[in-house]
Amino acid sequence: MARAILETPMGEPFFAREPADLPTMEETLTRSGLEFMQAILRGDISNPPIGRTLGYMLDAVEEGRVAFRGTPSFETLNPLGTVHGGWYGTLLDSAMACAVMTKVPRGSIYTTLEYKVNITRSIPVGREIVADGVVSHSGRSTGVAEGTIRDAETGKLYATGSTTCLIMPATIKPGT
Repeated sequence: MARAILETPMGEPFFAREPADLPTMEETLTRSGLEFMQAILRGDISNPPIGRTLGYMLDAVEEGRVAFRGTPSFETLNPLGTVHGGWYGTLLDSAMACAVMTKVPRGSIYTTLEYKVNITRSIPVGREIVADGVVSHSGRSTGVAEGTIRDAETGKLYATGSTTCLIMPATIKPGT
């Protein structure tokens, strides 16, 4: 079911602001992971609220690959005045895990089991980046992906990562 409000009045992407804005479990389970991610990209369902909070959004979706685009703001800085490692981790977790999600069959869900981040250099505040996640393995119960954060303009590498996700049948069935 498509939401009535897909964009803000200024044409900006719509981010969920309350639980009712998020897709229901039934809406989620009627789509494969790829269909679900494509629905977010098209605006059929809301972007997750964490993207609004941390300044990033879905940019590209294909089977086995997802990219997010974002810009760290002043609010993402640590006490030393550099972008907090948690911002890198959140972007990479989103990109890598959502790439795994594109391989999840209809009626199943996934969750991150673990992820690792290697920061290679500091991202300047206000610099647009692309966080790219690519699946290297997708099985019946696990998915593995790698990711990078690169400068959107120059391609300069800021961080790499890897993840393992658990893929499982949903315990809540559509219509219940």
